[in-house]
Amino acid sequence: MTMTATTIAVVGMTCDHCVRAVSSEVKQIPGVSAVDVDLESGAVTVSSDAAIDEGLLRAAVEEAGYEVRP
Repeated sequence: MTMTATTIAVVGMTCDHCVRAVSSEVKQIPGVSAVDVDLESGAVTVSSDAAIDEGLLRAAVEEAGYEVRP
């Protein structure tokens, strides 16, 4: 199986709680196997077994209370 990695930029994360909130929401998307959040840059890299719809990623980040940078 081929893994896919998708990286998005998230605005507003300032601490470990922010990282956990975003990770928790994104991990609930079907097919996501891992989430790596770089707090300093705001980069969120999602590993999955297939391409993840960007709308689902955006919705998960917004549910956690943050915004995806265009």
